[in-house]
Amino acid sequence: MRIARLLLGIALVIIVAVVVHRWFFSHPEVPGSQITVYYVRATDESVVPWPVSLGPARDLKSVAFYAATQCVAGPPSTIGDVVRFPQGTRVLSVTVASGLATVDLSKEVESLVGGGLQESAEFKALTWTMTALPKIRSLQVLVEGRRLPTLPGGHLEIDEPLLRTSW
Repeated sequence: MRIARLLLGIALVIIVAVVVHRWFFSHPEVPGSQITVYYVRATDESVVPWPVSLGPARDLKSVAFYAATQCVAGPPSTIGDVVRFPQGTRVLSVTVASGLATVDLSKEVESLVGGGLQESAEFKALTWTMTALPKIRSLQVLVEGRRLPTLPGGHLEIDEPLLRTSW
């Protein structure tokens, strides 16, 4: 009798897990099998889309983290001459609430060289990438958990949320 109850309990847990898993992956917050990551050309500041395949996780927070990471890491060389984040820059965390994505970047982003165009283009690409996702309308950038008024170059104010219309 005890073994029968134990087996019944295990079977019930497995059934619930399968149902929850199927429901979760059949109702993704981010539909489709890919997202678009954007980069900015160094020559004319135009936006270059790059389709990126998604893995099995489709919740908005996971996809937003993945999108930000892809944007910061930079595109393959086939994309051409685009502005890139400073080497070593990492995405530390991403949160999404009320249409705002908050992306916390590592301190390496502060080692930017290249002036206003470089600084503006990096964050234009990140803003376009994040706001291409469902339910995200703006981007707040943090550096090591802190909201900075600008990066050391002082060319772009990042203490307020960024929108696509910021450019």
